[in-house]
Amino acid sequence: MNPEQLIEFLGILEKLKCNTRHNWTTNGRQESVAEHSWRLAVLAMLMEDDFPELDMNRVIHMCLIHDWGEALTGDIPAFIKTGADEVEEAGAIKTLLEKLPETLASGFSAMFEEMLDLTSEEAILVKALDKTETLIQHNEAGTGTWLPLEYDLNLTYGNEVCGHFEKTQQLRDKVREHTLRIMKEERREHRE
Repeated sequence: MNPEQLIEFLGILEKLKCNTRHNWTTNGRQESVAEHSWRLAVLAMLMEDDFPELDMNRVIHMCLIHDWGEALTGDIPAFIKTGADEVEEAGAIKTLLEKLPETLASGFSAMFEEMLDLTSEEAILVKALDKTETLIQHNEAGTGTWLPLEYDLNLTYGNEVCGHFEKTQQLRDKVREHTLRIMKEERREHRE
């Protein structure tokens, strides 16, 4: 990739630092898409020993690129995302990939297709970890940042895909325990 193309492409991806997600951080500001993707990749890296049968380098790559489309579309929370939003995001990914040399574009395009269709164990793991990282961040930010529908959603979000692997099921169960503890503490505070 020539330096000019690289700088231009990084300039587009820089919007992932600016575009915020529905989640909040512990210091009271909205999380950026880039922060989520970074921590998702770190989560996958930390769990590498739990998945010796998977290509964890590929998983980490998928974690880092999974939300690239949001550089152009912004983040739309899963609980309000529509089919039209998914089509728009797919178009954004296509637009982004057209700016890359063919060898890179075709490799990333295949990864996006794999993640969309969940055609590999690696893609399923990324999906499970993506949902789990989101829930961990929700818990860290606390109930003051939750919408009413998130009280139930935080208990059920990602259950099916996390159940695909024993290790992601264990992690999801632990996150649910944290969610229930946080809700219990909130109820206790309201009674006092």
